[in-house]
Amino acid sequence: MGVNLQPSQNLVILAPATQAAAARAVTRAAYAAGARSVRTLFSDEGLERIGFEMAPEEALSEFPQWLADGLTQEAERGSAFLSIIGGDPDNLQGIPPERVTLSRRAAQKALQSFMRLQMSHRVAWSIVAAPTPAWARKVFPDLPQAEAEAALWQAILRTSRADGPDPVGAWHAHIRNLQARKSWLNGLGIRSLHYKAPGTDLTIELPPTHQWVASGQARAVGYPTSPNIPTEETFTLPLRGGVEGTVRSTRSLSYAGQLIDGMEFTFKAGRIADFRASSGEAALRDVIETDEGSHYLGEVALVPVDSPISTSGILFYNTLFDENASCHLAIGAAYPTCLTDGGEVQSDEDLLAKGGNASLVHMDFMIGSPELEIMATTTQGAEAPVFRQGRWATPLQG
Repeated sequence: MGVNLQPSQNLVILAPATQAAAARAVTRAAYAAGARSVRTLFSDEGLERIGFEMAPEEALSEFPQWLADGLTQEAERGSAFLSIIGGDPDNLQGIPPERVTLSRRAAQKALQSFMRLQMSHRVAWSIVAAPTPAWARKVFPDLPQAEAEAALWQAILRTSRADGPDPVGAWHAHIRNLQARKSWLNGLGIRSLHYKAPGTDLTIELPPTHQWVASGQARAVGYPTSPNIPTEETFTLPLRGGVEGTVRSTRSLSYAGQLIDGMEFTFKAGRIADFRASSGEAALRDVIETDEGSHYLGEVALVPVDSPISTSGILFYNTLFDENASCHLAIGAAYPTCLTDGGEVQSDEDLLAKGGNASLVHMDFMIGSPELEIMATTTQGAEAPVFRQGRWATPLQG
């Protein structure tokens, strides 16, 4: 249901060293499913922190090109990629944000070709999570260590719809719902969306050839995948210059080892004209100043407040989960698959020409709440409610 591994396909696993047990389990399952080969690239958070503490700035500004080229070559060969995440949310606490930014920008530049293949879904990829001791302590600080890890496992399995007797069946049902919601949105013929909530009064215009997409749809690779497990979102892209007004975040964002809270943005002609954060503002500024495209939005995602992650009441300190608790927007790059003619996009210039946004960065931030109202204006000039009080305004039929 994730990468949807095909017979005789190669699988590349990307994981921190703390996920060795999970990587072994996935490797066994992949070979049992007919994988031709499984290769794992491990990273280590402790080594990463030492580098940020001690490496000279010129070293932080470099990324091994051989690694970037190798990932691109594997993608071009048709390999599938599975990331197993779940590290220490506080691993980079105390590290100057500008040093983290140097490293991330170097990686983003080197990995441009690989990321373009991913974001256009020309390669099968998915992200899953498993608990680690540090992550469990962060999410459940009042529980003994063993109980915290068990509670985090339970939360991951429940929100990933993998805690019942038939997880694959549960996912098929979930995907049918997401696809039905996607079809409803595409049938509306939306020209723009107007968001209203405390601190938010935002209008987002959509490109003429936009389309709503959701997990489980047929991808450019030729078969359906679920890039994120869990996922609750139905999403598209905004018109690059078509965002006006103000928006306020509603949940904490753990990004690159920094916790960012209380974000507020003002947009004019699509561009971020002003911003602030109650904490982590330096990290937010570094993201926005990545390049010209990071001053614009690249994604519009709809998630009701009654999603399983939202109703769990848990802050996971992990965007894979936290973004699926709430409607969210993303600063930076757009997904070409959110265009009906996205198959024609071969470069940043192509994406920009079609009204999308191009950037080295893609950072989601959450804006959903029980007070959120979203009204669509259609291409015919009619108004149609999309969200009322943080939930879908129209129930699914059937």
